[in-house]
Amino acid sequence: MAFAHLHLHTEYSLLDGANRIGPLLDRVKELGMDACAITDHGAMYGVIDFYTEAKKRGIHPVIGCEIYTCDNMDDRSLQNGLRATNHLILLCETQEGYRNLTKLVSEGWTRGFYYRPRVDMECLKKYSRGLIASSACLSGRLSKLLLDGNFETACAHAREMEALFGKGNYFIELMDHGLADEQRVLPELVRVSEETGIPMIVTNDCHYLRREDAPAQEVLMCIQTGKTLEDENRMRMETDTLYVKSEDEMRTLFAKWPDAVERTEEIAQRCQVEFDFSTTHLPRFPLPEGVTDDTAYLRELCEDGIRRLYGEERKDAWDRLNYELGVIEKMGYVDYFLIVWDFIHYAKTHGVGVGPGRGSGAGSIVAYSLGITEIDPLKYNLLFERFLNPERISMPDIDCDFDYERRGKVIDYVRERYGADHVAQIITFGTMAARAVLRDVGRVLGMSYQQTDSIAKLVPFELNMTLEKALKVSSELRAAYEGDPEVHRMIDMARKLEGMPRNTSTHAAGVLITAKPVVDYLPLQMNDEVITTQFPMGDVEALGLLKMDFLGLRTLNV
Repeated sequence: MAFAHLHLHTEYSLLDGANRIGPLLDRVKELGMDACAITDHGAMYGVIDFYTEAKKRGIHPVIGCEIYTCDNMDDRSLQNGLRATNHLILLCETQEGYRNLTKLVSEGWTRGFYYRPRVDMECLKKYSRGLIASSACLSGRLSKLLLDGNFETACAHAREMEALFGKGNYFIELMDHGLADEQRVLPELVRVSEETGIPMIVTNDCHYLRREDAPAQEVLMCIQTGKTLEDENRMRMETDTLYVKSEDEMRTLFAKWPDAVERTEEIAQRCQVEFDFSTTHLPRFPLPEGVTDDTAYLRELCEDGIRRLYGEERKDAWDRLNYELGVIEKMGYVDYFLIVWDFIHYAKTHGVGVGPGRGSGAGSIVAYSLGITEIDPLKYNLLFERFLNPERISMPDIDCDFDYERRGKVIDYVRERYGADHVAQIITFGTMAARAVLRDVGRVLGMSYQQTDSIAKLVPFELNMTLEKALKVSSELRAAYEGDPEVHRMIDMARKLEGMPRNTSTHAAGVLITAKPVVDYLPLQMNDEVITTQFPMGDVEALGLLKMDFLGLRTLNV
């Protein structure tokens, strides 16, 4: 095949994209395409999921983002933050490009956020290496200039972007979804290409899988903006062509520019970013002055603990300690235990309530001797191998309970100890569960609150309940579905959106500590004044990064 989609939104363009990653990549494979890009709006939430699912299917994943640009990201005085931003597609050509994209996206969220996460030209210049850019949609700066009749300024802008990213790394993007403004701007974009010599590519602004999914995306946007379908002033897509088109459809649509179709596959194959899921990236524990050997320091701390807890004579305790320390050293987790010991020790000496330990970590005499846990593993015959097993390489995981009100004090200590740029909390996504999605869809369809509420309450209140399951187990819900066309429409629409991510929040416990600054590994954002990762817990762990659970436990306060 000689076409690849390089402008594509997944379900992680929250409440805007309706492409679920699995079915999307199944469709890409079905269409015979070898490569596909992910370019969600302003964020990189779905990147790891997209990458791993694409690899499973033999599809070459292109990692990217549709970012928002502005004149000055430090300026908050603009009258309308949305209009003042322009779209730009960025794709990672190299590992350096991936690191630069994570930095751009993070800067947009942590420094430039105003209605949207924005970056300016200064920021782009700083982090442009290893990236391939294209001019994006009608909301791109190039198209806006042309729609305003500023052809010369548009050519100057295109040349500036080519100079910024390097020759051969900036492309003029042609789109045709049958929109009036696109028809006006398309010949002008071609003129800019002819005038400047900057090559063109063709894209489809994919927001959903098939043409028949267009209504579901309209509902999704109404959920996002708090509107109903009947609202004349709602944001709407005046087209049903924002789906994943085949190469034949794209060739037919852009028959005049076959080279621009083929260039997409060439760009996709240039983009070679690999994620390493086999290496752990443990931060180094900052040893006290005069101490140079972390292994010897850990042994010293443990031996002090064993003497205090068991005395010199307990051979079984000393044998168990030597065995565990041997495994810990062999597996490379010395720093892990020192890091956990350090913040637990800080909490206990600074008036923060700490739990006695939970889970498989209680089976470690090293953890017991360090005061990380307070349960004697010998007394209760607890197995160390359930916690750490040389036969099964996985990061140790000690859950730490702190009193709810002072938990933040321990996180602040960790930030101070390792550097604020080496510590972040972890994102989590709220999804549209069965009852909630019915309420959302009912409101958008203009149904009354009473009717929507009564239907939602027919979904059994059980863990992992889905609408599919609810229709089987609730005869009342099934009767309403089969007997009322309005309810039928509501439930069918809700099933299309069920389970999609709806919003972001901060994970209740997860804290990430990294060897290098966090942005060297993954993108960041602000959630309620807290800096969090853009990758959820599972993805953070898959990348071999150190994730600690700082659980706030109200019973410790009580």
